[in-house]
Amino acid sequence: MTASGTRARLAASFAALACLAVLTGCGEVQPADVFIVTRTGSTPHAHLTLLVDEEGTVHCNGTAAPHKLSDHELVHAEGIQEDLQNLASQNATLAPEPGSVMSYRVRDENGTVHFSDNSAGQPKVLHELALFVLKTAQQVCGLPE
Repeated sequence: MTASGTRARLAASFAALACLAVLTGCGEVQPADVFIVTRTGSTPHAHLTLLVDEEGTVHCNGTAAPHKLSDHELVHAEGIQEDLQNLASQNATLAPEPGSVMSYRVRDENGTVHFSDNSAGQPKVLHELALFVLKTAQQVCGLPE
């Protein structure tokens, strides 16, 4: 085989590999989301979107630069998600009381829960979620609140 024939076969092989990589996403499997929380409210820094995946990666406000949870924080997030299963599967909505400052929408594989910081009858898990969101925003994402 000639040198030009070898180069042509090599080029064709690389082209085929490149096409395969594009079609398969370079073999990467995207981790599943634990949950996504959207927080809104009346304070200057209330608006927040927080996406946590099962590898502990956090995206804050849709930024391309991901942040990383510690193993302990990831286990805590997964525990919150587990405790939310019943509420999420019912797509629960807890109405805000007068004077509400923050509203939350959390979505996971089971459904969506809407609640506010002062919704009546909140189970403990919603308080835990609100605190997790605040701490993650401040300590992991470097946001003011």
